[in-house]
Amino acid sequence: MQASQRISTILGGGSDGWEVFNRARQMIDAGTSVTELTIGEHDIRTAAPILQDMHRAAVGGHTGYASIPGIAALRDAIAARVTASTGVPTTRDNVMITPGGQAALFASHTAVTDPGDTALYIDPYYATYPGTLRGVCAKPVAVQAHASDAFQPRASDIAAAAKGAKSLLINSPNNPTGVVYTRETLEGIAQVCRDHDLWLISDEVYDTQIWEGEHISPRALEGMEERTLVVGSMSKSHAMTGSRIGWVVGPAHVISHLVNLATHTTYGVAGFIQDAALFALELGKEFETEIAEPFRRRRDLALAVLASQNVVGAVPNGGAMYMMLDITATGLSGEAFAYGLLEAHHIAVMPGESFGAAAAGHIRVAMTIEDSAFEAAMKTLCAYAESLTTQA
Repeated sequence: MQASQRISTILGGGSDGWEVFNRARQMIDAGTSVTELTIGEHDIRTAAPILQDMHRAAVGGHTGYASIPGIAALRDAIAARVTASTGVPTTRDNVMITPGGQAALFASHTAVTDPGDTALYIDPYYATYPGTLRGVCAKPVAVQAHASDAFQPRASDIAAAAKGAKSLLINSPNNPTGVVYTRETLEGIAQVCRDHDLWLISDEVYDTQIWEGEHISPRALEGMEERTLVVGSMSKSHAMTGSRIGWVVGPAHVISHLVNLATHTTYGVAGFIQDAALFALELGKEFETEIAEPFRRRRDLALAVLASQNVVGAVPNGGAMYMMLDITATGLSGEAFAYGLLEAHHIAVMPGESFGAAAAGHIRVAMTIEDSAFEAAMKTLCAYAESLTTQA
């Protein structure tokens, strides 16, 4: 018996891009100490008060079936947060709670694409994007951003791919590049969506991690409220990655359909986790800033290290917990550089090629270890790159 085409073709017959990460984990399992700069996992755990509230809610009995769209108070809090940050009036009817941002991405594409529909996404991309699109039986089509444009997508390139497409997925602040899309970029994207009648799915899980520029939700742009679904999550903003709690914000009629989808798939999110998420949101912006601050510090540390040499270049990262580094001067691909760095110095980074063709010749560094260790790893990475150019 064979598995379904839907499941067996999720990876598209190719790599999932995680070979270097898997090699690093094999080394760790064998007893080798490895500095991991690979995945976007905070080096702190979920704050004790949030866990205490989660425990209180669970012991208090919120362990049965919870409201499938999400508990009203949490949906209201997210709606108020979105209204305050974007100026777009938002109510609980525009919000559905999901088991994390990944589930929100899957649900959003299920809502707006039918089997065989073309779904666009920007390259470089978060590694799950094309598989998510295949998982809903859409046809994934990448639109390349360019290093020469600091990975700001060109509206003209999106328009060239948009004929007959149904949706476009964007992510700002961006994983893997750390790029924050400018207003000009987003206005161009919005114009393409209006011109070609595209649904826009905006992954905004890094919206609290802004180092330069501003976060603009495209749902707030003219004519976009009724054609945009926004994906949000507590994972990055509140260091709640394992709690698996996210949301979709969009038109009320689409949210009602997503509630039907959840009824037949996830059947909602545990009530005690939703209670803890509500508690976390009520801690306010000061808490979100506290969670984001280590990445701001480490970005500054990395930029200082990079300024002291001229082999490794930095993509302008205005947000998120990552840096994309240009290592083309070494003559190696991102993958070859990552493997070499791992074997020579036991430092694990992600090859740019893991995130699409546009990031070839780059590596992604996650700023997710303690400051002094991160600074030391960056110095070693740059010294390794310089050694390669000396050998050449």
